[in-house]
Amino acid sequence: MAEQAGARRRRWAAALGAVSVLLLLLAALSSSGVAGLSGARLRSGGTAASTASGARRWLRDSTSRLTTTATATARGERADDHADGSAVAVEDPEAVVSQVHMSIRNSTARRNLGYLSCGTGNPIDDCWRCDSDWHNNRQRLADCGIGFGRNAIGGRDGKIYVVTDAGDDDPVNPKKGTLRHAVIQDEPLWIVFKRDMVITLSQELIMNSFKTIDGRGANVHIANGACITIQYVTNVIIHGLHIHDCRPTGNAMVRSSPSHYGWRTMADGDAVSIFGASHVWVDHCSLSNCADGLVDAIMGSTAITVSNNYFTHHNEVMLLGHSDSYLKDKAMQVTIAFNHFGEGLIQRMPRCRHGYFHVVNNDYTHWEMYAIGGSAEPTINSQGNRYLAPTNPFAKEVTKRVETAQTTWKAWNWRSEGDMLLNGAFFTPSGAGASASYSRASSLGAKSSSMVATITSGAGALSCHKGSSC
Repeated sequence: MAEQAGARRRRWAAALGAVSVLLLLLAALSSSGVAGLSGARLRSGGTAASTASGARRWLRDSTSRLTTTATATARGERADDHADGSAVAVEDPEAVVSQVHMSIRNSTARRNLGYLSCGTGNPIDDCWRCDSDWHNNRQRLADCGIGFGRNAIGGRDGKIYVVTDAGDDDPVNPKKGTLRHAVIQDEPLWIVFKRDMVITLSQELIMNSFKTIDGRGANVHIANGACITIQYVTNVIIHGLHIHDCRPTGNAMVRSSPSHYGWRTMADGDAVSIFGASHVWVDHCSLSNCADGLVDAIMGSTAITVSNNYFTHHNEVMLLGHSDSYLKDKAMQVTIAFNHFGEGLIQRMPRCRHGYFHVVNNDYTHWEMYAIGGSAEPTINSQGNRYLAPTNPFAKEVTKRVETAQTTWKAWNWRSEGDMLLNGAFFTPSGAGASASYSRASSLGAKSSSMVATITSGAGALSCHKGSSC
């Protein structure tokens, strides 16, 4: 009897599981059918079959992510509760670092062997920029990420939404064809622009999950108003934008989805604010001169890559971690790769708290106070960067431990490997930074830092034209 009862329970469990999958598929098909968006088209021509195919891909990827988290938990890896109640698996950081190194080595080897006539050794760019048909293969970009944010797929499996209207007159009821109308939708979308635009946002642009903003093929500026907020959502890609002169806004109602709008208090004026979000990739943007930070990630945000950006004319460039006392940021993992930190910068490139930060193959040509700082015991892994110190003899140090005694920070794991230190620049390591076990974790040597100028030569928003490589 006990065996029969057990068998019945197993059959019921299997049946319920099948019903659950069917309901998820129906929901995905339903949401994929929301086709009344101005300028929207299906990637494969708009047939019902392609709509179903996109829904299946969306369901497959969503299921895969849930399975990955469950598997990580079963293996004993940590899965930290996210601010929106979801769970984000905490990856083995050294394994991710090794994957980044492998991508760089492979791309560099292909360049040296002449396999890519336009290749730079930058594994992200070499993944898509050589394709003269990039404008018809836009969503391929989502498969080119590296580092902790490499799984951010954005709107890869959704429709193309073409922004035709640069206006932002009503943040509660945005017009179809505007950027705000695109980013608040519930289904995955890959958002592009019909022409060059300067978009001055009246209030924060609050992103919904599974969105890509892709500025390639147009000269798109988000400037002189509010800027981008990625809050309590997942899978967002920001690519190819000029974001500058962002100002504090707020004390207003703002829509965040088709079914919700609410009161927003004053925002700081960041170019890109990442708040309690995961799987975020900011790539090939030009950012400058905002009221607060250029890229700030706080409140338990994780699985982030910031790559190929050009930062200029700003004080506090990048804040990663909310406060010394906010312990959920211990799960924060960020890759900072192939960026150019250029003229007019002062500090925080980045300023870190608690988490793990891989800083690889960036070009630091300007800072006035320091380049990389932190508090609350972050792990900082600096590899193959080029640090050019300012002429000020009192600002030669790359690193700064913020308001912390040496007796405390000497145990923090701050590492420098293969960095090029110029004009008197020096990096102060600590903790396990020079340990033999660390050196075994990667094989990125000084040779890579000698290629930084080439790898970062295309940093910032690119000028891409249809019919030619970007």
